[in-house]
Amino acid sequence: MTAEKVSAHSTWERLDRGRRAKAAQGGYAGYGSPAFGQKAIDGELVENPKEQQVIELIRRHHKSGKSLQQIANWLNDNGYRTKRGQQWQRISVKRVLDRLYGKTPRVSRSIQSKN
Repeated sequence: MTAEKVSAHSTWERLDRGRRAKAAQGGYAGYGSPAFGQKAIDGELVENPKEQQVIELIRRHHKSGKSLQQIANWLNDNGYRTKRGQQWQRISVKRVLDRLYGKTPRVSRSIQSKN
């Protein structure tokens, strides 16, 4: 292994250990940006009220029988954007609904199995 690869590997291990320690204490471990509807404040995840309103709109449209694409189109037509300011896609709507209905694990299985 080159010195660069060893250094990158040890950096990744240090970051991983730090995230695990943070998560073990109940804080936001920082695996990517918080999910839509949440934000990190002082290392803790809290609800983002504006995004929570959008989640409720998505839920209501879904319950009324609209398809994922119809919901995405409606959000875009009414000026709503994703967390990163992009237009909504049907997969983005699906991910919000999956989290809402508990179909997406909070922490990946590979991370859980290492603990």
